[in-house]
Amino acid sequence: MNDNGKPSYKLAFEDAVMNWLRHWDGEFQNRIAASFDVNPGRVNEVLKERAHVGSKEEALKKRAA
Repeated sequence: MNDNGKPSYKLAFEDAVMNWLRHWDGEFQNRIAASFDVNPGRVNEVLKERAHVGSKEEALKKRAA
């Protein structure tokens, strides 16, 4: 939980796609996590393909477009 007593944000599939794009642009995982108000471990789960499987492929499509 964050300081105001509300649970932090949970990453959606489209957020995971954005994580990949931002990661490939050289942004640090902790900065990506902070912008989504999540623990950096959630970003790492995406980048290790433990969460939101398929988001990497979707990000590759968007990057190629």
